[in-house]
Amino acid sequence: MGAPDALRAWLAVRETVPWDAVRPPAEPAAGPLVPVRDGAAHDIGTVDRARSPERADGMLAALDRVRADAAAGARPTFDLLQGWQRHVLGGPAPPRTGAAFAKAGRERYGLLPDLRERLDACLGQATGPAPPLAARAARAYLDVCFFHPFEDGNGRSAFLTLVFLLAREGVALDQVGPLRRVARYADDPRGALALADLLAVLIDAARRRAVRPGRPAHSARR
Repeated sequence: MGAPDALRAWLAVRETVPWDAVRPPAEPAAGPLVPVRDGAAHDIGTVDRARSPERADGMLAALDRVRADAAAGARPTFDLLQGWQRHVLGGPAPPRTGAAFAKAGRERYGLLPDLRERLDACLGQATGPAPPLAARAARAYLDVCFFHPFEDGNGRSAFLTLVFLLAREGVALDQVGPLRRVARYADDPRGALALADLLAVLIDAARRRAVRPGRPAHSARR
């Protein structure tokens, strides 16, 4: 007997998570949050580059595209993610055409006949205004993880989606490692809520350390 369908498990779980319980940022936003360090670029430039310079270069190119799309007010869709994914993979980013597996085969993602449309509907919920930003971005991150729309690079696509949704609302983080290093499971509502709470904490921490007049920021690629 094969592994249960994690995508169907996630679609059931995401409706039970009390996303509205995620606390909003501790301080109201007063213009864009300019972090002391570009956390996404730093993580890519260290962790991803240690794995492969080509991987890091592709991710940094995608990150630039993500932020340009956010500044232009683009809405998250499969097609938008696929455009980023071409940079991530350095070539075509085909949608998957069959079941996919992760976590050494312990998690299986079934293929819905309307997968793109269902993903677009879920991502459409991420543009607000409710629940709080951290909940919307975390939920969309998990949507991409468990819809697993591409043949390869879905974890990176999920991370870029989260960065994009924060950027649309003028938020950037100075550290992202806690978001990228912990495995998430489709049938774990407490874990989903914990991810959203973690993101709220990281946003608040970045805001407390944010660049103030006369206080220089670190290099974006440092």
